[in-house]
Amino acid sequence: MINKFFTLFLCTSVLAFTSCSSDDDTITNSGPIAIIVEGASLSPQIGGPNEQNQVYIDLSTNVSTNVQRDTWDLGFYSGDEFRVTINGSIYMATAALASTDIDAINSSNAEVVDLQPGVKVGTYDAISGTYIDGPSGAIDATAINEISSVEADNSVYLVNLGNTVGTTAPATGSVATKGDHRGWKKIRVLKSGNDYILQYADLDATTHQEVTISKTLGYNFTHFSFDTNSIISVEPAQSEWDLNFTVFTDEITGYGAYGYSDFVVINAKSEVEAYKIDGETEGLTYSEFTKADVVNANFSEDQRAIGGNWRAGGGPGQLPALYDTVFFILKDFDGNVYKIKFLSMYNDAGERGHPQFVYSLLQ
Repeated sequence: MINKFFTLFLCTSVLAFTSCSSDDDTITNSGPIAIIVEGASLSPQIGGPNEQNQVYIDLSTNVSTNVQRDTWDLGFYSGDEFRVTINGSIYMATAALASTDIDAINSSNAEVVDLQPGVKVGTYDAISGTYIDGPSGAIDATAINEISSVEADNSVYLVNLGNTVGTTAPATGSVATKGDHRGWKKIRVLKSGNDYILQYADLDATTHQEVTISKTLGYNFTHFSFDTNSIISVEPAQSEWDLNFTVFTDEITGYGAYGYSDFVVINAKSEVEAYKIDGETEGLTYSEFTKADVVNANFSEDQRAIGGNWRAGGGPGQLPALYDTVFFILKDFDGNVYKIKFLSMYNDAGERGHPQFVYSLLQ
């Protein structure tokens, strides 16, 4: 039984996904994909081929929350653990230094000189995976170690601030998510009672700023921006979102940290779970799938349970296209179960960054 106010915009329609092309690449399909759907329909406004927005979606209320993805840097966990996350949507990375004196660190420091070339996303070096938050979303796998109540155990961190949102117009069907490099910071995070103490500065600064950051009851994180030197609002309350459409930093075995566009994470930190169904191999269809078909053992707590699994391709020289027969089952914070089908990722002009999906509550 649904526990929150639920609005469904009921519709029955047949949608077709048509081929798109650019000067260098062509998507070909076996023909239009006719999908008969009934339920709520959403078109997350991620911003076209620059994909500048992270879009948080609450399925039970059909509400979307848009946040420009380069407006925040750090997230301070509000749960029992003292953990700090970095903004993977802009390809941030971070590495611990041997020092605990933030003012003594600068760009000439030997350890910094050695680390800087590798503390970034997309180096194709396996070690880069150690400089990002664990892609599964497990809170005990953040790149920054758990903050200790013993002050001397909390190291200074070298922080690659990643990239601003891209602004160039790519070839039709492609994306341009990366803008200018945002530079470097050094940070140190301490613990005071139930609060965090963030020390931060530009890499070559000889003094630092300090701010107290409290946990925010009812939210996964309290977010902080270096651009505004302040706490900012990013995620909705932890019980008020299920999916986040975002650019994402994942890890490829043997090749380290790698950036992905058109990614969908689930709110795993608030008990949202999901799993993928390939109708072609499992003999199931989205339109006929019922609650009786749900296999509870298949639900995954990995925030990438949907991830990029809703589209095929997208590697070098290849434009992605939808999987014809794939759909997903999601269980939300309140235990409600939905089926989800992705319908498009392009607009009528073939421009990327215009996803559309439908979903229905299974009763």
